[in-house]
Amino acid sequence: MENFRVGEEVYVIYRNPHAAVVANIEKAEVVQHPKNPHELAIFLHDAYHPLAEDDAVFSSFEEAEDLYNEIFDYEQYD
Repeated sequence: MENFRVGEEVYVIYRNPHAAVVANIEKAEVVQHPKNPHELAIFLHDAYHPLAEDDAVFSSFEEAEDLYNEIFDYEQYD
């Protein structure tokens, strides 16, 4: 996992919890976890999500889009 810093803007491949087959690339922010000051979290959709090793978090939209297209087998358009 990359070394993210507090305040950094990141892009997350986020699955809709109400429709498991729906995923989007969402912009989020890396923040200090409000309940554990020794952990980082992602602030997304007005909620804190602990930053974990297996999260699909990227520094750029293009990186997120590449993996999104690979996972969901979509064609990339130039």
